[in-house]
Amino acid sequence: MPWDLSLSSTLICTSFLRDFLRKQREMGFGVQRSSILVAVSMIFSWMFLGNSTVNYVHGKMGGCDIYEGSWVVDESYPVLYNSSSCPYIRKEFNCQKYGRPDQLYLEYRWQPKDCDLPRHITNPEQILIENIIRFDGEDFLRRFEGKKIMYIGDSVSLNHWQSMVCLLHAAVPDPSRILQETNGTISTFIFQDYDLSVILFHSQYLVDIENEKIGGVLKLDSLKNGETWKNMDVLIFNTWLWWYRRGPKQPWDYIQDGDSIVKDMDRMLAFRKGLMTWAKWVELEVDVIKTQVFFQGISPSHYKGQEWGEPEVTNCSMETQPISGSTYPAGLPPASYVLEEVLSSMTKPINLLNITNLSQLRKDAHPGIHNGFGNMDCTHWCLPGLLDTWNQLLYTSLITETKIK
Repeated sequence: MPWDLSLSSTLICTSFLRDFLRKQREMGFGVQRSSILVAVSMIFSWMFLGNSTVNYVHGKMGGCDIYEGSWVVDESYPVLYNSSSCPYIRKEFNCQKYGRPDQLYLEYRWQPKDCDLPRHITNPEQILIENIIRFDGEDFLRRFEGKKIMYIGDSVSLNHWQSMVCLLHAAVPDPSRILQETNGTISTFIFQDYDLSVILFHSQYLVDIENEKIGGVLKLDSLKNGETWKNMDVLIFNTWLWWYRRGPKQPWDYIQDGDSIVKDMDRMLAFRKGLMTWAKWVELEVDVIKTQVFFQGISPSHYKGQEWGEPEVTNCSMETQPISGSTYPAGLPPASYVLEEVLSSMTKPINLLNITNLSQLRKDAHPGIHNGFGNMDCTHWCLPGLLDTWNQLLYTSLITETKIK
C-alpha cells in the first residue's frame, strides 16, 4: 500500500475530522452522518493518493507555490484600470463609484513566499517559471488570438469575468472594436481585432435545475450544458456560493440523487455529488489537448470577525487592511477540502486556481455597503481589486502550463 498509518498520520487525520465537523456546525450545516462520511472519504483519499502523483495542477512551478505567500503594500504597483475607465463594471462591484473613501486596498500586491514578481516584462516567453508574470493585456490578446475563454459559475464568476474584461479593455488600441453580446445565460465580449471571445456562462450549481410538476428539482447527476462548454479553449469553473443557501434564496424545491427525490439533504454531501458529476463529464467529454480546464478555488466571505480574531465584528464594512501573514486564522473552509478531494480523484489534468487562502486574507477587498444597491456585501469583490490578482495568477498558469494548440 502507498500509505503508512503512522501515529502522526493518525493525529493529522483526527485533527482534520474534528476541524471539518466544527466548521460544518459553524456554517449551519449540522453534523449529520453523511457529513462524517464525506470527511472520512476525503481522509481515505489522502491516505491512498497522498504519496502518488496527483493529476490536478496545484500552482507549483519550479520550487515555488504561487498560492503560498502574503500581501505587501507596493505603491508602485499599477492599477491597470479604474471605475471610470472601464465602462463594464456592474454596480455591485464598483466600489469607488459608490463612495468607498479609501484606496489602500488597491496598493496591495500578492507576494508568493518563494517567487519574485518581475517589475517589467519585454518578452513573457523568456520569464522563468519561478516568477509570477505581471498581467500584460497586450500579450494576452496576441497570445490568445482566435481563442474562446469561458468562465462558468455563479455571481463570483461574473465578478471574476468582469475583471478580465476590464483588464483587456485597458489594453486594446481601439475600444470601439469590442463587441458585447448576451443570449440567455451566456454573455460574451468579443475583441474583434484579435478574434478573442471572453465568455460568461451563468450556472449556480454546474449541475442542472429542471422544472417538473413537483417544482424545481436540483439534479445532482445531470449536466446538460456541457455541449456548449467543451468547445472552448479555456474553461474556468466555479461553484459553491449557492449550495448552502436556504429559504427564499434557494432556487429549487427538491434534490434528485439517482432515482431518489428528497426535500433536502446534507449540503456538503450534495456539493460533493454535484462535483463528481462534473468530474465525470470532464473525464468523458473534454479533450484536454485542445481545452485547458481550471477550477477556481472556494471564494470566501467575511461576515464573522471571530474567524480573524475579532469576535465583535459581524461584517467587512470597516476593514481597510488585509490580515497580516500567510495563514487565515480560522483555516480553510470545508468545501475546499471536498473540492481538492474530487480533483485528486480525476485522471485528466485539471488546474486548481487555488485562490481561497490568499482571498481569505483580504477581508478589506469586498464592497461592503459601497455598491449600487447599498446592501452589505462581504461576498463579492471590488473592481478593480483582488480579482485582478486572480486573473494575474490565471495568466501565469496559462503561460507556464498552457496546453492550447
